[in-house]
This record gives sequence, structure tokens and C-alpha cells, in this order.
Amino acid sequence: MRIAWIGKKSPFCGNVTYSREITNALLERGHEVSFLHFAQEVSQGSKELNCPEVPLPFIYKSQVYTIPTFKATKVLTDSLRQIKPDIVHASLTLSPLDFLLPEICEKLNIPVIATFHTAFAGKGAKLISGTQLLAYQLYAPFLGNYNNVIVFSQLQRELLARMGVPAQNIAVIPNGVDVNKYSPGFSTIKSEFQAERLFVYQGRLAPEKNVEALLRAWRQAEMGPQSKLLIVGDGPLRASLEPFYGPEYGIIWLGFVADDNRRIEILRGADVFILPSLVEGLSLSLLEGMACGLACLATDVGADGEVLQDGAGVVLDTNRVRSQLHTLLPLFQDHPELALTLGQKARQRVLERYTLNKNITQLEKLYEEIVKEPRFHLRPQHTKKAV
Repeated sequence: MRIAWIGKKSPFCGNVTYSREITNALLERGHEVSFLHFAQEVSQGSKELNCPEVPLPFIYKSQVYTIPTFKATKVLTDSLRQIKPDIVHASLTLSPLDFLLPEICEKLNIPVIATFHTAFAGKGAKLISGTQLLAYQLYAPFLGNYNNVIVFSQLQRELLARMGVPAQNIAVIPNGVDVNKYSPGFSTIKSEFQAERLFVYQGRLAPEKNVEALLRAWRQAEMGPQSKLLIVGDGPLRASLEPFYGPEYGIIWLGFVADDNRRIEILRGADVFILPSLVEGLSLSLLEGMACGLACLATDVGADGEVLQDGAGVVLDTNRVRSQLHTLLPLFQDHPELALTLGQKARQRVLERYTLNKNITQLEKLYEEIVKEPRFHLRPQHTKKAV
């Protein structure tokens, strides 16, 4: 099948990883993939993506949203006309093009589906705040214009359905990881950092990730000198946090680690993975840690709590993250057998439900169903009845 994939290649975020992993897996299955993304220059291919690329001009892009140029719509339309894909798959980038894409594809008679990543709080909580809330409010009336929308959990499907997206047009296909690539294995990372116990946070350093709650709990728990906390990632809060939570407390800031092999080495050598987020979708970082056999502690937001339920990890309350971690961190430090047992359960959970192979098989099935269906027509938005 010929697939036009519209997603992100930079700056690094979960959307970038998702696009890279899915497109490479589709290529390995024998599909033809063209990757359209916001960039200023024409690229002849990518070591990460291994497929033809089409640059879409932009004014500004960040980890959160993208502002295209006026020319981007024409470039996108002309490119799709030239590629002649069987289907278009957009990994939504919080860009105005997301709203225009169904209309463009309808004119070209090409079916189009979308993956909606935007994080949310979770069961029993207010939806979300700030950028995430705005994204849901903006997107809900328009997602029905896609032939199908992919989300990562039943909870998110129900949320969008309550906001007016036709439930029959929402497919639940969880994130998946390559369990051969992300797996337990040998690592020298503990000797590198002179640690007997290693705890890891991996992700953006932004307010919604709630990293300061982890840092405060670590410092207050007065962890022993042989326990280290590795902070893997970068973001707007790093400059304000790092000076107050440094090596004197056993906290090591590694910044953004682009090399997959290095990140896997860190995960394989660690004991515990901690994700204290206030909002999430379905964290790929969490699944990678689980696949590598780490004991995982994460908040019950997005689909993360669902991933860890029934003993696959420890589910934290977003209202008590610091106090819970203050108790749990010394427990995992003093009882390595607990981390080992939970790590084995975490790995097993990923093998059962969250492998990249299963993800791609579900995606291929959805593609086939959509391509065979009659083309959908755009639904009019907010039309008023005549008086």
C-alpha cells in the first residue's frame, strides 16, 4: 500500500518518536511510505526514516504546536497529487493544516485518517488545562471530518465521543514498542555513575510533567549515596530546577539523549522508572522502560494508569505524588527484589498488549478497511436550523 504520512521529525517529542517508529515498521512490512513534515529544506532521505521526505514550509514550530506558511497548503496539495497515495495518515501536529487536510483529501479523493495524541488528565479529573484543553476544544468539532481517528485508550475514545466525535469513527490502537530493541540486557551504566541503585525520569522538563514533585521527594527522602536519580530530557524548566537539585543530592542531569542505543543502555542498567505527569496520552517512554524490565511508577493520567493496572507497576495519585514518592523511593532502594519482580511484570504486560508488531497489524487492518469504504464527505460544522 502507498501511504502518505504527515507528522513531525523535529523538535523531539512523543509525536516524533511515534512517526519514526510507525513509518519504519510500515516500510519493513513492504509498504511504500512518503513522509511529509515541516522543514525548510528538501531532504533526500533520512537515516531515521529510510523513506522519501517532503518538506512543508513553516513560520514557527515547537514541541507543542506548529505555524505553517501560507504556501504550505499548496505544497501539501501538490505533493499528495504527485504521490497518489492509497491513504493519508496524519499524526496531528497541532497545526492549522490539521483542519484543512480532510478537505484537501476529499478534493483529491484520498481517504485520510488521523492520530490524536493530545494528553489528558484521566478518570475523575478535570479534563486538562492550558494548551491541552484548548486542543480538545478546537479539534473535537473537526475530527469527525477524518475517515477515522486513532487514539490510544478506550478512556480517550469515550472522552472524544462525549465531545461530539462520532464513536464509530474512533479506533483504539495503543502505542507499541519494539520489544526486541527495548529489552532487558547488559549495561555498564551503574558503574559509570558509581551507583548501586539507579532511578530514571525520561521526558520533557515542562510543567505538565510534574518533575519538581519527584525532585522534592527525592531530596526529602535523603536517599543513600549509592542511589542516583538520572534526569533524561530537556525543556523550559531545566534552568530553574537544576541549580537546586544537583549532584550533592545524587541527581544527575543528562539532558536530551538522541542516541537510541544510549537511552536503551540507561534503561537496561536502571532499576526504577518514574513518570509523575499531570497529563499524558500513552507515554512511549513508559512503555520503553517497561519493555526493558524496569519497575515503573506513573500517575493515573491519560492511559498510563491503565497500562500499569493489576500489578504491572505502581500507580500514583496526581494529588499526592510527592508524599507517595517520599515513601516509595526508600522502599525500592532498600528492597531490590521488589524492583526486580515489578520489572518482570512490566515486561510481560508490554509483551501481552503493547508491542509495535501488534500495533502495526491493527493499523494495517484499519487501512484496508478505510480504503475499501466509500469516501466520506465532510460534515458541515455547527450549521444552524432555519427559523
